[in-house]
Amino acid sequence: MKAWKKIGLGVLLIIIIAGIWFYPKYIRLNHTIHLFDEDRIVNNFRTFDSIWPVAILKASSDTYKYSKASAINLPEHFDFKGESYGTNDFLKDSWTTGFLVIQNDTIVFEGYFLGNTESTRTISWSMAKSFISALFGIAVHEGYITDITQNVEEYVPELKGTAYEGVRIKDVLQMSTGVHFNEDYGDFYSDINKWGRGFALGDSQDAFAATLEREVEPGTINHYVSINTHALGMILTRATGRTITDYMQEKLYDPMGMEYDGYWLLDDENMEVALGGLNLTMRDYAKIGSLYLHNGYWNGKQIVPAAWAHSSVTPDAPHLQPGTSFGYGYQWWIPKGNVGEFMAIGVYNQNIYVNPATKTVIVKLSANPRFNDKTFTPGSNHASLELYRAIAASFQFED
Repeated sequence: MKAWKKIGLGVLLIIIIAGIWFYPKYIRLNHTIHLFDEDRIVNNFRTFDSIWPVAILKASSDTYKYSKASAINLPEHFDFKGESYGTNDFLKDSWTTGFLVIQNDTIVFEGYFLGNTESTRTISWSMAKSFISALFGIAVHEGYITDITQNVEEYVPELKGTAYEGVRIKDVLQMSTGVHFNEDYGDFYSDINKWGRGFALGDSQDAFAATLEREVEPGTINHYVSINTHALGMILTRATGRTITDYMQEKLYDPMGMEYDGYWLLDDENMEVALGGLNLTMRDYAKIGSLYLHNGYWNGKQIVPAAWAHSSVTPDAPHLQPGTSFGYGYQWWIPKGNVGEFMAIGVYNQNIYVNPATKTVIVKLSANPRFNDKTFTPGSNHASLELYRAIAASFQFED
């Protein structure tokens, strides 16, 4: 009987230990599966730090606060594909949680909705990619990365023998790696959703990147692959010998004068989710737009090299030019037009819009559960772009 009791206690102990180990992963997996449910999405987007491990970005000691002017009236309507849309209805129907208009570095409209406030940190999704690009430009300037025409494996040897071997860093920046990848968030079995479930269970992002396969010749087709930005994160950490959070704190967060603490989501290897795991307040998101509006100069400092800022928003090959959709730079989206607009875009309608011609920066944060419905106009980034253009147009005759 004593032997059986010992065996029983041992089994019970194993079950308890396994439960303690797996329960947090179960919570994260369940959270991921229901992340975009209509009754949860808004709160989920502002509470990632209650579920996932995070790395904190501390508010700058040299805080920059935008000046404020009297609030403008947003256009009552704007046009998209021959139809007129009411601005207020569009913002409501796209589940906007924050909307900010900055003109000549002055806030002229600021609104928070669905429970968000000026101190609410919310998920960036792929707007984070533009921050990674800025860090990359700084690392190149500082000599950590010699040349973006070098191949990925020169900095990340563990990607030898994968789809990333022989791919130029520049092609990774420009989403032209030739890697096969399905980015459809509405498809449960897509590559991005497989990555998401694996991330929730604690799988290594590095290991996932190494599983991807080559589809076409690198540098020939612009095909959006979020894991490309993880590869950039791998290069950045290997080259600098620092975490993304640590490097960003010194090189971007402090000099940009961020008002509030922010954070990066981490995987179980303590690697930041470079492809979309940044969480900031709306005003602090706006500062990357202001930084690039001023060619990398902000808060009295040249933070990002001016040449890098320019190249980042300038498609330089035929396959990167805007056509029926957006063009692409170094982790920035380029709308079709002749006024130099560019955008950071995240899924579920996160946008940072910059119009250099009118000196306008607009931020829209959202938690749109109908984002994947291609027939739903308030889920379209192209429709949002026309709203931003209507707002910017009201400033076009100002000095």
